[in-house]
Amino acid sequence: MDARHKAGHDGCRRMNLLSIQSHVAYGHVGNSAAVFPLQRMGVEVWPIHTVQFSNHTGYGQWQGRVFDADLIRELVTGIEQRGVLGECDGVLSGYMGGADIGGAILDAVATVKRANPSAKYCCDPVIGDVGRGIFVREHIPEFMKRKAVPAADIITPNQFELDYLSGRTSKTLAEARAAVKAVHDLGPRAILVTSLHTEETPEDSIDLLGSDETGQFRLRTPRLPLVVNGAGDGIAALFFAHYLREGSMATALSRAASAIFGVLSKTAEAGAPEVQFVTAQDEIVNPSQVFEAEDLGA
Repeated sequence: MDARHKAGHDGCRRMNLLSIQSHVAYGHVGNSAAVFPLQRMGVEVWPIHTVQFSNHTGYGQWQGRVFDADLIRELVTGIEQRGVLGECDGVLSGYMGGADIGGAILDAVATVKRANPSAKYCCDPVIGDVGRGIFVREHIPEFMKRKAVPAADIITPNQFELDYLSGRTSKTLAEARAAVKAVHDLGPRAILVTSLHTEETPEDSIDLLGSDETGQFRLRTPRLPLVVNGAGDGIAALFFAHYLREGSMATALSRAASAIFGVLSKTAEAGAPEVQFVTAQDEIVNPSQVFEAEDLGA
């Protein structure tokens, strides 16, 4: 760990992350789902918004605008001028409105890594989802596969995105594990598949699959009766921070999944249309139920 960072009052190393994602005023997706959970963990977050919308587009109606790539570059330059990028531990990205935005994000990653060569880049390769197919703009899927994923140290795809990036299917656990290995060949050293349902997964459960040089790990939780947006953004952020802090795939997978399950459980109990990150914030740092990762071997 970098000795320049002092431990906080809880003994955890101080961490700074640059998060470049979408933002909504109402609800929790993108930075609205990533920033507060990270802050609740004790992580300092420097958010840059790629869009500013009134609410998630899934509602069918929204107001706001998409920001251009130049604005992202300007904001990164402004942070760089403060002389603090050497203290940035990593960059987190999610939904990209266009390939030009993606280019600006990769430029930001390069700028941070020049200032701090030990910094890591976590890319949530938002492309589509099972049942919905591809839902991002033209050229984004190709940009993710050819540019963003190869540049990333860590990626957090869902099952649909795993299949797209690998060019394979993941109907069985063996197929999913093979697909993960194929995506490793694109560049990222650590992969978290955030939602996986194979032939071996019980109908009332959902699997997560983590993989790095130490091996592959599966974690299973009950499937909750709710459909909300933002859970994937939240778990990507929490996993990234725990992985940087702990250096252990199994530990990061357990802590991130347990936290998100706790928050989603409270959301389901409340019958809320948005993930209850604020109301259920204690689950982020002290989950009611802890799920352990199963070591699948290399």
